[in-house]
Amino acid sequence: GVTSYYWSSPGKAEVDFVFQDKQGNVIPLEAKSAENVRSKSLRTFREIYHPEYVFRVSARNFGFENGIKSVPLYAMFCVKP
Repeated sequence: GVTSYYWSSPGKAEVDFVFQDKQGNVIPLEAKSAENVRSKSLRTFREIYHPEYVFRVSARNFGFENGIKSVPLYAMFCVKP
């Protein structure tokens, strides 16, 4: 299995899940249930740690915008850290 972590900054930014793959890469994943899928916390995490991959899971379709890979909830099984 894969161990998941939670991340928060002193400035109240929060990332729901943070994983580490077998190569040691850190992968943040934010889950959004509302229509508003803005991810300020993911942006903050990216600016600090510069991860290779950043994921957002929501009701929206697959996409890639501002360095964030979007995955619909129904396809969560496709994400393998």
